[in-house]
Amino acid sequence: MITSKRTKALGSAILMITFFFCIPLNATTAPPPEPNISVAGYFSKDKVQRGRPVRVSIVIDIPGGYHINSNRPLESYLIATSVKVEPENGLRAGVVTYPRPLLKSFKFSQKQLSVYEGQVRLKFNLTVPANFADGAARLKARVRLQSCNDEVCFPPKNHDVNLKIDVVGANDRVQRINGWAFR
Repeated sequence: MITSKRTKALGSAILMITFFFCIPLNATTAPPPEPNISVAGYFSKDKVQRGRPVRVSIVIDIPGGYHINSNRPLESYLIATSVKVEPENGLRAGVVTYPRPLLKSFKFSQKQLSVYEGQVRLKFNLTVPANFADGAARLKARVRLQSCNDEVCFPPKNHDVNLKIDVVGANDRVQRINGWAFR
C-alpha cells in the first residue's frame, strides 16, 4: 500500500512538472494577420473618345475588422491613403476625390481617428487629348495605404494599378460601364 501511494505521489509530481514546463509562462496569442486588401481600377466607359474625359475609380476592398487611414489622418504618426497617378503620352489626370472618412475610436489611440472601412472608391477624370495618336490609353496609379485593426497598425503598403482603355474618335459611340464603381 505504501508503494502505491508513493507511486501515485511521484506520478502526480511528474505530471505537474511536465504541465508547468510545457506551457510557456508568457502564453499570449499570436498577432493578427495583415488583412488581404484588394485594390483594382475601373473606367466609367468601355472606350474613351479623343478630346474627352473618362472617369476612373480605384476601388479598395477592406475586410471586416480592419480599416485604413483616410487621406487626411488626424495623427501625424499615421500614414495617409494616397494615389499617385502617372498618365502616359500626353494624357491628363484630374484631381483625385476621396470619400468622406469615418471618425472612430480604437484601443491604440486616445483620440478618434479618420479612417475608411469596407469598400472605398477614389475617383478622378482622365482626359485624352484630341490629337492622341495611339489606339489605347494606358494609366498607372500607385495607391499607398496603411491598414490597421482595433489594436495595431501594420506597415504601409503600395498597390500598383495598371489600366488600359481603347481610344476612339470624338464622334464614335461609347457605352457606360461599371456604374457600381462610381456611386
